[in-house]
Parts: sequence; C-alpha cells; structure tokens
Amino acid sequence: MWLLLIVANLISALGTTQGFFGKLNPESPEVTMNISQMISYWGYPSEEYEVVTEDGYVLEIYRIPHGKKNSENRGQRPVVFLQHGLLTSATNWISNLPNNSLAFLLADAGYDVWLGNSRGNTWARRNIYYSPDSVEFWAFSFDEMAKYDLPATIDLILQKTGQEKLHYVGHSQGTTIGFIAFSTNPKLAKRIKTFYALAPVATVKYVTSPLNKLAIIPPFLFKVIFGNKIFYPHHYFEQFLATEICSREILSALCSNALFIICGFDQKNLNTSRLDVYLSHNPAGTSVQNMLHWAQAVNSGKFQAFDWGNPVQNMMHYNQPTPPNYNVADMNVPIAVWNGGQDWLADPQDVDLLLPKLPNLVYHKKIPFYNHLDFIWAMDAPQEVYNGIISMMEKDKK
Repeated sequence: MWLLLIVANLISALGTTQGFFGKLNPESPEVTMNISQMISYWGYPSEEYEVVTEDGYVLEIYRIPHGKKNSENRGQRPVVFLQHGLLTSATNWISNLPNNSLAFLLADAGYDVWLGNSRGNTWARRNIYYSPDSVEFWAFSFDEMAKYDLPATIDLILQKTGQEKLHYVGHSQGTTIGFIAFSTNPKLAKRIKTFYALAPVATVKYVTSPLNKLAIIPPFLFKVIFGNKIFYPHHYFEQFLATEICSREILSALCSNALFIICGFDQKNLNTSRLDVYLSHNPAGTSVQNMLHWAQAVNSGKFQAFDWGNPVQNMMHYNQPTPPNYNVADMNVPIAVWNGGQDWLADPQDVDLLLPKLPNLVYHKKIPFYNHLDFIWAMDAPQEVYNGIISMMEKDKK
C-alpha cells in the first residue's frame, strides 16, 4: 500500500489530465455501490438482514435466494453460507462478473446463497451497547467472531430458511473461525453439511507475507503505533486509488503487484479490469486486537486464543494462566480443502501440518500456482475451485 501511496503522490505532482500514465479505463459501476446494489446490478434478487450477536454486535448479512437461470422455481433450496477473510467483506464473493463469482454461480446452480460479514468491517460496525468510537467496541479478535458471530449468523439463516443444515464456505480467516467454532461448539457443528475451506488458516508459523513483520513489534508498541481501536478501515484514499490510479493502463500492473507482494504472485490469473472494484471495497477494516492476535499466532506458531498479556488477565478470561489451544482434531464436520502453492498467508507448510489433524477430510486439492486471493478473484477459479465445490454439493443432494 505504501507503493501505491507513492504512485498517488507522483500522479498528483505530474497531473492526472496529461495522460502521462496512460488513459483512464472505464470505471466499473460497482465501485460506488453497496452490497445489495452490487447483487441487484447483475439482475439477481437481493435480501438484507441484521444479525444481533449475544454480545451486541449488529452484522449485516445478505441473501441471493435464487439465480437468474432458475427464478421460476421458488421452492426450498439447499443453503450455502459464504464467509470472507481478514480485512475483507461479503463483497469478495460478488466482485467479479457473474460467470466468475462464487455467489452468483451457486445461485444459478440452484442454491440459496447467504453472505456473511465479520464484526468490525464496513458492513458490521454497530453494537447495541458500545459506540464504534469507543475502545470497548474494538476489544475483539477472531475468537469472538467464532464464539458469537458465526453461531448467531447461522442460527438466523436456518431460522429464515426453515432448514436444519447448511453448507459452509470459508476463505482465509473465514476458515479460521470455522475451525474454532465447529471444534468447540458441537451443537453448531451438527448444523453444517460440509465445510469447504479455501486457503485454510489455522497456524501461521510459516507465513512469508510481509504482513508477518507485524509480529516483530512488541504488543505495547503495536498499540502505540496502531492505537487500540480500528485497524485499516476503508478510506476515500482507496476509492481514489481505485478510480484514478489503478484504473490507468500503465499503473494497473503496479497496483496488482502491490497485492501480490502481500498474498503471493500469480500475475496471469488477476483480472486487472476489476482492480477498481477490489480496491474500492477493500480493505474493509478489523480491530487492532485482531491483528495483534494474528501477530501472536505468528510468534507462537500455535493455534490458540488471544493472549491478554499476563497470567492474571488470562485467568479472568480462560480460568488458566495461558491462552487455551484450539484443537482441530475435535472437529468432525466433513471438510474439503483447497490450497495454493504460491500462497504467502496460508503457507503450504502450515496447510501440510493442518491436513493430518482433520478427522473427516473428504477432499483436498493443492493448486501449485495459486496465491491467497486467487480463491476469490482468479479468472480460472470456476475451473480450478468453484465447479468442484458445486459438484460436491450436488452429490449431497442425492
């Protein structure tokens, strides 16, 4: 992102009207849309709901009840819930064209599709007790997303659809909270047909992304630098990047490389014509505490709850002086896994450690050239990932 900031300053200095950096490509309409508008723009039905968690967070979730190809059949359909990753939102599943976005493909394949949002992102920044301006609002990490957000969201979805179970698709941190929730909450686990894990993340011992540099910063200094509230909210600067910089012919390559530096390289698979959509909705924000939790995970090499900093506080939260470990071996939900060989966040070595611990692994595919974002945005994601997911879900219907 610093690379993009430098480019922004260059353009400001040289002028954006002289064509120095190439002509401006047409802006995608979805750049200024909210999630419901993005869904409706492509001709799909859209519904919006609010989930209120046990600890008071209000999460906006979205539904595509049916596709364009099967709108005449309004009967009960199998339910699929899609959960995004770190610093992102439900827009991840609808940011490409309909023939390349998992949410739209599932809707057209006959599924009732629901899109979740984790607390603290653009679409989940309310609480009935605390203001988002307060420190208390931001005192959460992926622990609370697994403990509160996921159960509340799944309960509402099954209540609205009248069904007993659903398919769960998670990407990145969306898999992390799935691992935690389904291994610690047996009642919730029984409501999951199959867990489809894209770029799964449990331990991050071998993460090679520059983001691992956050782990070097001592916790007290981490909070001095980043504060103790929101981490990386979406600002108008990203909107400027999307519409004025990354949409320029010459600079789109630079913008895509900035993404690759964080997530791993796969130049051929990124649709640069959609960069303005990706950047206009991401990053969507999270808490500083959540990022600190990830930094702790890099340092410890363990899959465990948030360390509150000293044995006394840990005793208050966990009744033990150290954070408890999460044991994925306790999760009996059938799980299918896709991971990438060029993924710098869900590193192949960490995934190799994870797979033998999964007691009900029903499928695994490693895609050698895939990076972390390919699972949501790659041009060949339908061929490499999505068609396989839909095929597995179809077999479950029988």
